[in-house]
Amino acid sequence: MTMPHLIYFSDPMCSWCYGFFPVIDEIRRTFGQTLPVRVVMGGLRPGTEKPMTEEAKLEIVDHWTRVHEATGLPFNGSGMSAPGFVYDTDPAARAVIVARRDSEELAAAFLLRTQQAFYAEGRDITTQAVLADLAEEMGIDHEPFLEAWASEAAKQETWRDYAISQRAGVTGFPTLVAGPNDEGVYGVVTRGYAPPDQVVSILKAWMDRIAA
Repeated sequence: MTMPHLIYFSDPMCSWCYGFFPVIDEIRRTFGQTLPVRVVMGGLRPGTEKPMTEEAKLEIVDHWTRVHEATGLPFNGSGMSAPGFVYDTDPAARAVIVARRDSEELAAAFLLRTQQAFYAEGRDITTQAVLADLAEEMGIDHEPFLEAWASEAAKQETWRDYAISQRAGVTGFPTLVAGPNDEGVYGVVTRGYAPPDQVVSILKAWMDRIAA
């Protein structure tokens, strides 16, 4: 993209990214197609193989409590309740990448749907069966989705997103970047969660500057 746009570095299994989606919705309502959003998978814990301990689960739930207090969004911890649950963020991120092949809008919608499924509904989005069901809910054919999701090409495309995130210096999620300005420069709008009104105010000021 060469027109002004946003790059949203996110992860399906990042609780603050789940909390940030009302912000993305407010951006869309405010700016519409004049400020499109591209979703890039940041890679929170891709390729994790070690099952979570009960202590680690309690620590995660403590994070969720803070997100709930800041945003009011619901949380359900049963998505981590399966014996031997592994907090591998790669399967869900790859599912978002497959959706992105259709459109940026579908990628953003699918990202939100995975987060709702995991955090609010307690579904295990590390499993291909759950991801395929979510894809079908979003109007993506079940079998073609699974074939694409399991492909080496999708795996490589997802890890390229992680590499982009690293090269951009992104160290936490959500991170929202805007650009380019008239000099071709991108700038950080927010690193971490910020409320909708604050983010929209920053973006309005930025859009005014580049339009001047």
